[in-house]
Amino acid sequence: MSLRGYSYKLVQAIQAADPELLGVKLGLACIESNIPVTDVAKAFKVSRMTVYSWFTGVSKPHARKAELIQKFLST
Repeated sequence: MSLRGYSYKLVQAIQAADPELLGVKLGLACIESNIPVTDVAKAFKVSRMTVYSWFTGVSKPHARKAELIQKFLST
């Protein structure tokens, strides 16, 4: 797994989170594809802090964002 653009601490937090959570799945996919958190935040029109919370399983995306994330992950 590439660490480019992601701190080691963030990668560890994502890997320690529940991999069944949608936000964690998004985080793993973004790390694997080297998609910066800033780009994710812009794409989903949320703050970087929201993205970090999704990635680490601290919070779950609301229904509309979850739908968009599902579409993103299926492409």
